[in-house]
Amino acid sequence: MIAPLDAIGLLWTVWLIGWALAAFTAARSVVRQPLPARLAHTLILVAGAMLITGQNPRLAPLLRPVYPVRAWIGWAGVIVCVVGLGFAVWARVQIGRLWSGAVALKAEHALVRGGPYAITRHPIYSGLLLALLGTAITRDTEAAFLGLPLLFAGLFVKAKQEESLLLERFGPEYEKYRAEVPALIPHL
Repeated sequence: MIAPLDAIGLLWTVWLIGWALAAFTAARSVVRQPLPARLAHTLILVAGAMLITGQNPRLAPLLRPVYPVRAWIGWAGVIVCVVGLGFAVWARVQIGRLWSGAVALKAEHALVRGGPYAITRHPIYSGLLLALLGTAITRDTEAAFLGLPLLFAGLFVKAKQEESLLLERFGPEYEKYRAEVPALIPHL
């Protein structure tokens, strides 16, 4: 039988492959953020990812478990990860060719408000944060839980950058959307 941590690794691997393949279907970008702005969120995300994956030998002191090892806790984390990745995939399918890994506007960009975009304005990030929470629960290390706030901060910075661009492009229509739909967490 597969262990919860192996299941997490498999989930992320399948997700990454699918995400990379789906990137080929994206429309051409007509406006893209400058490199310094991209680095502002990317460096925070990389630091968080290094902590949550715990692959750096210098992290050894932070690789202690947070709670007693229980198989059901690991599997609960896997379920949370599946739900989060599923939500992110649903959002990626909904946004279709308008998706971009960078903060960008696509040719013929439109404001997407249906499906998961009616629940949060940044459902891909919401789903990823839930999946990362599940990953941290399954990894059960101090480093993983220290990485979560960094990952949240990195995605929050990127979301704010996207919001500025969308507000500039869509004006009052985006203001109305922002007033009606929460940014990352439903009902907050």
